[in-house]
Amino acid sequence: MPDWQALVRSQLDGLALQPHERAEVIEELAAHLEETFEGARRQGFAEQDAAQRCLSEVKDWRALRRRIQTARTMENIMTNRVKQFWLPSLLTLLLSMGLLALIQIFGPHPWMVARHSGWSLVAPVAVVYIPWLLSLPLIGAMGAYLSNRAGGSQRAVFSSTVFPVLPYLVFFLVALPVIAILNDRVAHNIMFASLFIGLFACVLAPGAALLAGGFLIQLFYARRLTSRRVVST
Repeated sequence: MPDWQALVRSQLDGLALQPHERAEVIEELAAHLEETFEGARRQGFAEQDAAQRCLSEVKDWRALRRRIQTARTMENIMTNRVKQFWLPSLLTLLLSMGLLALIQIFGPHPWMVARHSGWSLVAPVAVVYIPWLLSLPLIGAMGAYLSNRAGGSQRAVFSSTVFPVLPYLVFFLVALPVIAILNDRVAHNIMFASLFIGLFACVLAPGAALLAGGFLIQLFYARRLTSRRVVST
């Protein structure tokens, strides 16, 4: 019986993958060829004919190598994206929103920023939870740490750090203008002073708190990388 692993290894020579990934691909493909060979032998084919039948399944090894390379590269990109961005982002969002919900239920009471006026559909009030703001640097640091540990770029690190405020930012920049365009009554009663207060309370202040924690983690990693370079030289 042919040595299918040796044959596949020689045909896929130059496959630019990590050693363990390359070994997995070779093992899987060799196992498939061996299974096909054994099936042909059970059907009564001679050994040489069965081997030829297996080899005829791969008409172009170079094209197969390119397809494997592309598929594995895309898989690695998606895996890295999940580890470097989505997992830290969802964790920071879950922790920040969960903590905010607990504070809203159990207290302490928030600081209310209000502006009294007459009839208005959009109340000029901002609700600021001081304990929540004070906890956000720790949550932002956790998100930055997880993204950094997974090898994320600076863009991925800071995006995952401020991810909890992005829904609010989308509301102020996209949803609210659309609502104002579609509903004239809302547009005429929006108070821009309250709009800016709400933007500060829901986006700018929490975002700054999250970034403060993320910046400290980035500074920590930068110093550690510098110390390693000094030691290596």
